[in-house]
Amino acid sequence: MKLLIVGGVAGGASAAARARRLSESAQIILFERGPDVSFANCGLPYYVGGEIAHREKLLVTTPEMLKSRFRLDVRTRSSVEVIDRASRKVRVRDLDSGREYDESYDKLIIATGAAPFRPSIPGADLPGVFTLRNLHDTDEIRARVVGGVKQAVLLGGGFISLELAENCVRQGISTTVVEKNDQVLTPFDKEMTQPIVEALATRGVTLLLGQTAESIQSGPEGLEVCLTTGRRLGAQLVIFGIGVRPESKLAVDAGLEVGPRGGIRVNGHLQTSDPNIYAVGDVIEVKDVVSGDPVQVPLAGPANRQGRIAVDNIFGRPLKYRGTQGTAILGFFDRAAALTGASEKVLRRANRPFRKVYVHPTHHAGYYPGAEVMTLKLLFDPTTGRVLGAQGVGGVGVDKRIDVIAVAIQAGMTVFDLEELELAYSPQFGSAKDPVNMAGFVAGGLLRGEHPQMDVEVLEPDIAAGRLFLLDVRTPQEFASGHIPGAANIPVDELRGRLGELPRDRRIASYCQVGQRGYLATRILLQSGFSAVNVGGGYKTFKLFRPSA
Repeated sequence: MKLLIVGGVAGGASAAARARRLSESAQIILFERGPDVSFANCGLPYYVGGEIAHREKLLVTTPEMLKSRFRLDVRTRSSVEVIDRASRKVRVRDLDSGREYDESYDKLIIATGAAPFRPSIPGADLPGVFTLRNLHDTDEIRARVVGGVKQAVLLGGGFISLELAENCVRQGISTTVVEKNDQVLTPFDKEMTQPIVEALATRGVTLLLGQTAESIQSGPEGLEVCLTTGRRLGAQLVIFGIGVRPESKLAVDAGLEVGPRGGIRVNGHLQTSDPNIYAVGDVIEVKDVVSGDPVQVPLAGPANRQGRIAVDNIFGRPLKYRGTQGTAILGFFDRAAALTGASEKVLRRANRPFRKVYVHPTHHAGYYPGAEVMTLKLLFDPTTGRVLGAQGVGGVGVDKRIDVIAVAIQAGMTVFDLEELELAYSPQFGSAKDPVNMAGFVAGGLLRGEHPQMDVEVLEPDIAAGRLFLLDVRTPQEFASGHIPGAANIPVDELRGRLGELPRDRRIASYCQVGQRGYLATRILLQSGFSAVNVGGGYKTFKLFRPSA
């Protein structure tokens, strides 16, 4: 067996090491255009900001290690230019010498990844304007940062840009993030990004939404970013972080099937339209675990697993890739935002029925010092209760809960299963009713009809039309500090004695701070003959949608 692997980093390097573990006799050649065959992409922003102090820590493995430990033929600075499928050969160009040569193969794996998108605007190639993909980019950006950059403009509000924003702030750099959409972190539902927006403001980051750069030019402060709104931003460092595109030209030129966004199409075995060629990582289309639709999700974890699975199939161990559910997390100083599965916006675009609940628990027992509040949003099928997606934002413990729900999605579990999950409990780690259990309780109660619920974003039309009476059941002090417009206030502890003050000709929507007292009020009202619902997630959820209210 002669196996060629085009591209290293996550998918390619994992495939190469796995291939050697499965076969000592195989000839395995790994081609990589850059000098570094495997490095930690996700750590690059943290080296820029000095959180990772030593560059060598970013090197997952070296060509020398792969050669000595796995007896691999690793050829860095080597670009595969052409695939000749008929003769099973590739044309390789040595980037240092310019020499070209052919290499035959029995099986081929394409792991060329995805490249950051650099728009065709004037000035995009000026000195000081970068994308962040590899160690070379990182070295150049790091040199600018330590060289005295005072102002940075980050174009795009995704994961990489916000990680870079944190690390620029750590270096004392005045930082502006420009995002063309009306929210940062577009894979999330907008309301769930509000705590991150607040964290950006707290840390002094200027956030400009609904704007984009139309040109970059030299200016009195080094560079000047000209926005579509007419605003001009001075900077010495500009970084594009507006998404990536699969580097699939090699596959396209070879006549392999690709999707509408350029991702190489593969089957469950990660085999392309040519049975002798496989593809893995950010360059491929994958199956969405929830919808079953083809999507492109550039993540390191899936790329590593795909590399292993492709090689297993090549060496006669038939395995299928289950699909990708987009589990991801962002850290921004002491805040975390994580998601898995489908978002509300994706489900709406697909016209797929769903219900949702919000809970705002602490990450461990409230009586133990240091409990931090998080917000969890759970999306599920309204008929079966199957978990479709989740998002979490807060501090400590968000990662744990999203990981648990990610497993639940992979296993096809329902919200009723979440109610029954037995999770580790000690007061410094969690609660007897874990946040995941709490989300399951609320969702399960909703589906069983025990907990009728109304979403906060649909309140105002019903109130305006006189169809709804809005009841705040918090204390007068809480009510005075802020409430949903149009609400009347009767504390839940007084509710049973003041039922005569409530209308019976309208539905009553009760709410509290996070939903628990509102739920109790709803139960009291229903059993007293009223038509009643709880406002999902309470006032805290309302503030996610209306932060300035």
